[in-house]
This record gives sequence, C-alpha cells and structure tokens, in this order.
Amino acid sequence: MRRILALSILISVIITQSIFAQTQKVSIEKVPFAIGESVRFYSKILKENRILNIYLPISYSELSEKKYPVIYLLDGSAHEDFVHISGLVQFASFSWIDMITETIVVGISNIDRSRDFTYKSNNMQDKLEYPTAGESGNFIEFIEKELQPLVTSNYRVNDQNTLIGQSLGGLLATEILFKKPDLFNNYVIVSPSLWWDDESLLKYSLKENTSKKFIYLAVGKEGQPMERLAYRLKNKLETAKNTSSNLYFELLQQQNHGDALHLAVYHAFERMSYKEKKND
Repeated sequence: MRRILALSILISVIITQSIFAQTQKVSIEKVPFAIGESVRFYSKILKENRILNIYLPISYSELSEKKYPVIYLLDGSAHEDFVHISGLVQFASFSWIDMITETIVVGISNIDRSRDFTYKSNNMQDKLEYPTAGESGNFIEFIEKELQPLVTSNYRVNDQNTLIGQSLGGLLATEILFKKPDLFNNYVIVSPSLWWDDESLLKYSLKENTSKKFIYLAVGKEGQPMERLAYRLKNKLETAKNTSSNLYFELLQQQNHGDALHLAVYHAFERMSYKEKKND
C-alpha cells in the first residue's frame, strides 16, 4: 500500500512539473520593426504640415555614393498603399528577381485627398459630394517646388522618377501627365476617376513631350464609366506622337476598383524592366 501511495505521489509530482514547465512563459524581447522612416515638414504652398513615408533600399546605408530612382506614391499613408507598394518594390528589386533596380519610395500621406487630387468642377453632384475639392493646382505646385526639391536635397536620388496614382490619385496623375509631363519620367495610372467634371480632362490637349514618357494604364472590371473612360484615355495617348511605343494598357479581368492597384503596379514593373533592357 505504501509503495502504491509513493508511486502515486511521484507520478503527481512529475505531471505537475511537466504542466508547470509547459505553462512557463518564455522570456522574449520586443523591438520595433520598421520598413522606412517618416518625414514631417511645413509646406508654404499648402500652408500646412505634411508627412512623407520613405522606404530606402537595403543597400542605401551600405553604398554611400550610389544614387537611386524614386517612386512618388499618391495615397502614401501607412494605412493606405505605402506598406504593400514598398514591399512590392523590395521584392521586384531582389537580385534573384531583378525586375527593377533598387528604388526609393516616397509615400505622400493624405490630409484631404479630394481637395488635393481634383481640379475645379462645374458638375453640381461633384460639388455636393466633394465640397473641399478643386485644389490640385496647388498640390501640383507643391510637388514641383517643394516635394521634389526636398527629396533631392535630402536623399541620394538620380534623375529617374515615377508617379503612381489610383482612382482620384489616377486623375491627378493624368492631370500632371497632360499639363506638367516633365515632372516625372514614368507614370503608373490605375483606375483613374476621369468622370470628374463631366470628363473634362479628356478634352485637354496633350503637350508634345508626353510622347517621351513611359506610361502604364490599367483598369479593373469596374463597369461604366470607369472602363469606357480608361479606354478613351488609352486612345488619346496613342494619338500622341511616338507615344504608343511607351504606352501599356491592361484591363485586369479579375480585379475590381479596390484591389487593382497591387497587381497593376507589379505588371508596370514588368514592363519597365522590359523597356530598360530593350534600351540597354
């Protein structure tokens, strides 16, 4: 009887120790994980503080003399498109992928995107739904006279830059392409909101040097008027002198307005890679 009791006690101790060992918390150390840095500065043109989210390539701190191309990303807040586009840029520039060269990403955080991304509209519905809209002229001036000089003076950049915009951001990217094409070398325009102001931007005459740009245009299966207007923009760009050799258009059959951007940017990078290799 004593042996049975002793054995029972021993088994209980072993089980208790085993359970205690399993429930003991492993000591861990938590440290912040970041994919970039944020820059805050005051814009005299916009009369407000603005925030940029910056992704720097892995080699940026290692190669002190190297200069990098820049992607300017509209809707570049951390809770918008900055994180997933920066991840895509990193992936596409891995040496074993070799789709694009290592690139800096400048995500422009939003304060009021309908204000910054749209020009004045005469459409009453536009005015009702977007009461603060119509200040894209100021925002374009901000990009040209404050944002790009700030990036150039604080980071090692070369003369190659790309603008990415979707939806209202795509409308702004199209406006810049039409009115100030030399601000960027490459344009990635996804699902642009060309319905704005009764489609008036499509009546604008293109500047001749638009033909020297790389332009990737895409739209998802978004119905009307989005698909129709994307095709109208494609046709308009194709009429510009020599534009067709640098223009790529896609209807993304499996994507909608919400999820078209990521795949579109990936496809744009593929075409940029082809263009770079073709021109080598």
